[in-house]
Amino acid sequence: MQPIEQQVLSRIYGRGRGWAFTKIDFVAEFGEANIHQALSSLARAGKIRRVCHGVYDYPRQSELLGQALSPDIDQMAQALARKFNWRIQPSGDAALNLLGLSTQVPGRWVYLSDGPSRQYKVGKHTLAFRKSALKDAGFKYRESGLVVQALKALGKEHVDKAAIKTIRQRLGRKDCERILKDTRAATGWIYQIIKQVCRERD
Repeated sequence: MQPIEQQVLSRIYGRGRGWAFTKIDFVAEFGEANIHQALSSLARAGKIRRVCHGVYDYPRQSELLGQALSPDIDQMAQALARKFNWRIQPSGDAALNLLGLSTQVPGRWVYLSDGPSRQYKVGKHTLAFRKSALKDAGFKYRESGLVVQALKALGKEHVDKAAIKTIRQRLGRKDCERILKDTRAATGWIYQIIKQVCRERD
């Protein structure tokens, strides 16, 4: 039988570099006291990185610089959402960045959430959760909310052919089928654009 530390590490490695996590991701399997000890020990050994209180990641590496890259903020947000059992949705600049509609990395990543409003400092960035009505954060699929929030942030008058093409490239055929059903209640112009994105696929 492998020691718990080794078992935890192999699960982390299995998720790949960039994955962020908390003890909640392992307690069902290993028990709280054991997992707390294992994560602390792995962080001390430099196998994983402690990003902020209770949140760790398996850092991505820059081959060019030979050092760890900054944490993936979206992974951090998802780890915290799992920890507290929140439903979350990237909004504004975060949604634009994740969909490839903006190459600028926001200094402040804002997520709508059905949990309390909170914020965390992650390196040079701020990760903020804003309490919101579930109708904004409550789409069934993550991609649905991502597209809706990105279009809201872009604004009707700034949605051009290039933006539609960028969104289309990010979505698979299955994504489109699900999003069309999931976003029927979205604002009129947003749903029209989603139809354009999804119905003009090759």
